[in-house]
Amino acid sequence: MKPVPILLFFGLCASLSQFSAAQSSSIAQQSYPNRPIRLIAPSSAGGPVDVIARTVAQGFSETLGQQIVIDNRAGAAGLIGAELVAKATPDGYTLLFGFSGPLVIVPQLIDSTNYETLKDFAPVSLTASAPYILLVHPSLPVKSVKELIALAKSQPGKLNYASGGNGTGIHMAGELFNITAGARIVHVPFKGAAPGMTALMAGEVDMMFNGLPPTLPHVKSGKLRALAVGGEKRTSLLPDLPTISESGLQFNTSGWYGVLAPRGTPRTIIVKLHAELVRALNTAAMKERLATFGVEGIGSTPEQFASHMREEWLKWGNVIKTAGLKAK
Repeated sequence: MKPVPILLFFGLCASLSQFSAAQSSSIAQQSYPNRPIRLIAPSSAGGPVDVIARTVAQGFSETLGQQIVIDNRAGAAGLIGAELVAKATPDGYTLLFGFSGPLVIVPQLIDSTNYETLKDFAPVSLTASAPYILLVHPSLPVKSVKELIALAKSQPGKLNYASGGNGTGIHMAGELFNITAGARIVHVPFKGAAPGMTALMAGEVDMMFNGLPPTLPHVKSGKLRALAVGGEKRTSLLPDLPTISESGLQFNTSGWYGVLAPRGTPRTIIVKLHAELVRALNTAAMKERLATFGVEGIGSTPEQFASHMREEWLKWGNVIKTAGLKAK
């Protein structure tokens, strides 16, 4: 028997090693998930993003058959949590509960973002949509969007609006309103939506866009006046409240949320995650839980979610450019 040439021997070893690694990877994907999954929520505990993430995670865990642990990573307008997922091992055990701020708005305002949204994530599915509500202090002499615009135009630069900080979705809703209404209402950023709401109720600012869940009790008590819904349709929790577009403006923006994995996550894992997440979102229990917060559960294909992010990237990029917002 002739000896095997040493180069051929090492070549065979390398091939066997690669085959073994590929086989192990395939087995790991087939048994996925076999341990708890970490879902990064780039926000503080107890806030709207966290509440929606935990609601989705509960139902998702049930359909997936594995524990999903929420890991709150607040800071830098959500960039810290998003970057953590972008740089994570793409094995399906670290996911992002993403939203517009850290995905399509703040990266266009800050030059030093350490990830590229449209390249560094593998979208799984949109999960929820929550309308923004246009709010004013009750002392402001307006009861409709048209009256607000007329007042703002008669006093350019005198009215102001609060937000939860530069680059947040409610900040950009205010900028979009200025552009579409042809008004000049001054932005006043706060360190979070809650302080902005406190200032609005105290009459320190004139108006604000905010999500429905934290505003509903104050609207019903009369501490705030709701003028309109920012989304494409009315909300069942305030059915008499018109949409902004019903006033004749080309205005449609809502808060949206979705689950993403790091780029390079195997397609088989993305398919598995997508199927079980959409199954959870379609359950009556999930729809009812989200509806109590004024949030609509939605599902999409990974491709639809990717397309949605591209559209949102262009939309907010145009608003940033038109409003002359400066990158930092």
